[in-house]
Amino acid sequence: MKKSRLALILLIAGAVIAFFVFDLGRYFTLEFFRSQQASIDAYVSANPARSGLIFFAIYVAVTGLSLPGAALMTLVAGAVFGLLWGTVIVSFASSLGATLAFLASRFLLRDWVQGRFGDKLKPINDGIAREGAFYLFALRLVPAFPFVVINLVMGLTPIRTWTFYWVSQVGMLAGTIVYVYAGTELGAFKLSPGLILAFILLGVFPLAAKKTLEAVKARKVYAKWTRPKSFDRNLVVIGAGSAGLVSAYIAAAVKAKVTLIEKHRMGGDCLNTGCVPSKALIRSAKLLSHIRRARDFGIRAAHADFDFAEVMERVQRVVKTVAPHDSVERYTALGVECIHGEAKIVSPWAVEVKTADGTHTLTTRDIVIAAGARPFIPPIPGLKEIDPLTSDTVWALRKLPRRLVVLGGGPIGSELTQCFARFGSQVTQVEMLPRILVREDPEASEMVAARFRAEGVDVLVNHKAKEVRVEDGEKILLVEHNGEEKRIAFDELLCAVGRVANTAGYGLEELGIEVSRTRTVQTNEFLQTIYPNIYACGDAAGPYQFTHTAAHQAWYAAVNALFGTFRKFRADYSVIPWATFTDPEVARVGLNETEARERAIPHEVSQYGIDDLDRAIADGEAQGMVKVITPPGSDKILGVTIVGEHAGDLLVEFITAMRHGLGLNRILGTIHTYPTLAEANKHVAGVWKKAQVTEEQMRFLTAFQAWRRNAGGLARVIGGACGLFGKGSRAAQPSHSPQSTHA
Repeated sequence: MKKSRLALILLIAGAVIAFFVFDLGRYFTLEFFRSQQASIDAYVSANPARSGLIFFAIYVAVTGLSLPGAALMTLVAGAVFGLLWGTVIVSFASSLGATLAFLASRFLLRDWVQGRFGDKLKPINDGIAREGAFYLFALRLVPAFPFVVINLVMGLTPIRTWTFYWVSQVGMLAGTIVYVYAGTELGAFKLSPGLILAFILLGVFPLAAKKTLEAVKARKVYAKWTRPKSFDRNLVVIGAGSAGLVSAYIAAAVKAKVTLIEKHRMGGDCLNTGCVPSKALIRSAKLLSHIRRARDFGIRAAHADFDFAEVMERVQRVVKTVAPHDSVERYTALGVECIHGEAKIVSPWAVEVKTADGTHTLTTRDIVIAAGARPFIPPIPGLKEIDPLTSDTVWALRKLPRRLVVLGGGPIGSELTQCFARFGSQVTQVEMLPRILVREDPEASEMVAARFRAEGVDVLVNHKAKEVRVEDGEKILLVEHNGEEKRIAFDELLCAVGRVANTAGYGLEELGIEVSRTRTVQTNEFLQTIYPNIYACGDAAGPYQFTHTAAHQAWYAAVNALFGTFRKFRADYSVIPWATFTDPEVARVGLNETEARERAIPHEVSQYGIDDLDRAIADGEAQGMVKVITPPGSDKILGVTIVGEHAGDLLVEFITAMRHGLGLNRILGTIHTYPTLAEANKHVAGVWKKAQVTEEQMRFLTAFQAWRRNAGGLARVIGGACGLFGKGSRAAQPSHSPQSTHA
């Protein structure tokens, strides 16, 4: 370490230590000022210039060393020097002290921080380089963090020192005036209209400053656009998937004039290529699996004669049956103008639509982007050339592939893997990660993988796809595993490695609306883009790609767009469930055990094996588990994972409990119909409850029951009672119990 850095560290450390060792903080209290006010006022009257300089120097030292007391000193400045000179002294002293703290942080820490975390800090550094002055001004005007933290953190960024100083000087001025004015009223130490006004200003100023800042920011972003004097519509929604349909529905319900634009099919991916067709296919595949398991149900033999083309036609019939729920006719009847065409945002208030009849421009007060997502095709050599199947195109199949490779071990890949295997394809599932369904706990993933293997699927984890070749008319996938290359022959390849948001081609680039590294539209907590009147929700916005979260976000986007002038709502992601509809199903909400461990969150695990559940045994589905994560000693539910038949349905009870703050005690105290699969939820609550009983409590109960059998056991009861109030450990669970898992 350089001598200059060491000397500065010692100087700062010495000053800070002295401040606390000698209890200098007592001089920075309102009580001390009140006791010394008369002598302070007399000294200031006799020596105005000297007292101002002394106060200035102390203020610089306090802020430069990041010591507590600056807020009180600002009030004192008003009481002692008055509004004008108090403001002048504090304004320059606070900016100078903040700059000294900024320089100290930069000199001591910036090189080390940037050297070690530079790659992770690059987005922040880039943002500061582009608009550092505006970011700092926002923090100064409406501090999201204490000024002390802002001073030190900004020193670690590339912002220029002069920029930091003048922005701090300007940004803190309004707040300084309010605080100094409050100090002028505090100096009288009596309740007065002025003092009441001062405190009102202290409370109102941050809110007013925030509104002002929002207006300034909006003015800046809208500067190059001409706002129409009036609008044709209240809302234009781009995309008629789950998010778009809900947004349009809400707008129509509150009598807003709304237009919904879709360039493909109403209902989006969920209806046409996602949730609905996949669940229809899963149902047919599951029926086949039950027929093959006829002996498990006491039936000597059963056989199914089917044509894969007819199965796929049934899938399309299901889609057509559901389609009226999302149809143009239904939404038109609700009051939504539906346009089939290609939309492009040409200004913050105008959307251009290309239709079969030509190009039209719609003006609108607000816009909701709900353009959805599409399957991602990775840049694997030779992959695009073979025209792989995706979750969008697989529904056109009418001939069952004899050999199918499924690329991807996520929910979509896993659901379709099992379906095609059950129809009779020889399926190889390739996943580059150590296990399929990697977002779930390892035992949940393994339960599904074990079922896949039992049904004939070749599950290849830790296998990375390297290249696709066509040799002598045969398609070959080359994969790498532990440094060795393996060849997999196939007839069709289904690519299911994820989905990417649709963020290109409808005007985002021209408007400068940024997208994230995952290609989703960047929004704030209210789902607004950089233009406050343009919102994004659903798969196009992320962070989740589920139909139910798209609908959830759409409520916030639509309500904020239509009523945000009066009140805006932050999107709430606190309780987000999801399910993978393999057999067994895997459903989850909140934390799982893996995440709790990785994040070092104190927790307990209560687990119940569904193989012990009466209804599951009767149904021939005695497999799976219910696992609940709770804080130590509390019944609060942090997360739940369920593996088993109808796991997605069973999860709803826990979703409701988490959303409304109910714990496992409430679930345990709720009557569950017998015999149902839902009893598993009550049983896992019982596992948790049993684990809360201590050994001392068990000894007391044993002694109490013995006393009831024999009055002579009173001494044992008293002894047990004494132990009950002592410090004891949890009672051990019987090793033979299927409910014994407790961490």
